[in-house]
Amino acid sequence: MGSRSTSPRRHRTRYLAALSGAAVVALTVLSITSAPVAGADAGPDRAAKPRPTTTTTTAPPTTTTTAPPTTTTTAPPSGGRDPLRQPFASSSIWNMPIGSGAVYVPANLPAIPGNDTGSRVPQIDDEPIVLSPGAPLTQVLASSGGWGGNRCKTQKTVLATVPIPANYVLPSDNKNQSASFLAADGRTVVSTQPLARCAAGGPATSYVRYPDQDIYGPGIQGSHGGSGMSGLGGSIRVGELRPGEQGPRHALKINLYARGELAQCATRSECFRWPAVKSDSYAVGWYGAATGNTNTAMRMGSLLAIPPDVDLASLGLQTEPARQIAWTLQNYGAYVVDDTYGPSFALNAEHGPGGNTRTQFRNDYGLDFEVYASAPNAWSRDLQRLRTALAAVDNNSPTSVGGGGTPRQPLLPELTPPASAPGARTQATEPATAETRAPGPVTSTPAVPAR
Repeated sequence: MGSRSTSPRRHRTRYLAALSGAAVVALTVLSITSAPVAGADAGPDRAAKPRPTTTTTTAPPTTTTTAPPTTTTTAPPSGGRDPLRQPFASSSIWNMPIGSGAVYVPANLPAIPGNDTGSRVPQIDDEPIVLSPGAPLTQVLASSGGWGGNRCKTQKTVLATVPIPANYVLPSDNKNQSASFLAADGRTVVSTQPLARCAAGGPATSYVRYPDQDIYGPGIQGSHGGSGMSGLGGSIRVGELRPGEQGPRHALKINLYARGELAQCATRSECFRWPAVKSDSYAVGWYGAATGNTNTAMRMGSLLAIPPDVDLASLGLQTEPARQIAWTLQNYGAYVVDDTYGPSFALNAEHGPGGNTRTQFRNDYGLDFEVYASAPNAWSRDLQRLRTALAAVDNNSPTSVGGGGTPRQPLLPELTPPASAPGARTQATEPATAETRAPGPVTSTPAVPAR
């Protein structure tokens, strides 16, 4: 089904500029095979050049191998936390609470994006999270399918070789599918976008690979093409947002309608702010254009939160999951990581071998996570109320994560890395651009009108 919430026209230019951040040494990492890089442009403001090859091929007959023995472990230390459930350092942007020194600037978000009742509030941006370091090693082959094409069509280039459960299948679609894999060393996070795996036991495919991260480190970067930020940190994980809980104890990730809700910008570097490392390739002339938005606190990478003087009880929230989201937004906030392109408001959540947030939500609450703003739906109305309560933490920075001062919540226990050192980080590969075709209509799971 077509959707206005993701680009039907600009995805190709957007993701040709998907790479950013400093270049790092391209080496093989234990279980990871990195694709060769030919003239990759690591600058955040430049589009990567297409590869010269135009050859396509079917998948090789043998695509998985047995993972080699490893001496590292991902088991949490006694009294610690599990990096597979709560990844990255305690000081990571994803785990740091909002601080008492936070300076708030109104985000000026309307209840309904673009005042379009056909928008989705909320939408869900599914994230394939594959943290199975003991699974069979599987090639991730380059595919030119991108957005609008057939992601099952492969090229010869191997973007990565990572552990993937043999029975995990992700059909070709037109969603972002910002993927994160944990390598067999138990700590290297490999990020690609958009992911597909068209047959059980076969290769996976993707369009671009991003810089690797350490699951014990800051974990800022990853597979969100609009910002260059993580597809793992900030995700609503399976097991979170369950009945009777307080709310996720980490920052969330949101996608906004950038044409109306982010500030106008004259150069690519003006279109984003830390911790984002880039903006969309089409940002100049697009961000803020629908509303003439001049609120420079609102850029790609902005941290949004509900200010401490807002009494959450006064918001009149009717659903338990919205009350949990409200608690998290006031105590940890949410980072803007992507553009919905059309009017919508998206939360990013796990959908992988470990489970599906959509299914869990439906089973727990009898509601569909993704709904139209026009629906007589209490969950959607609650999210609309939360949008209007958000403000930007304008002094969020590397030296004052969350605004600095006294954290609103205790820090998570620090992770204890395994004794062995991680392998060398690998350089991001260029997008696979073997074929050119006009992007087709964007697909998304149909929103449910009412519950």
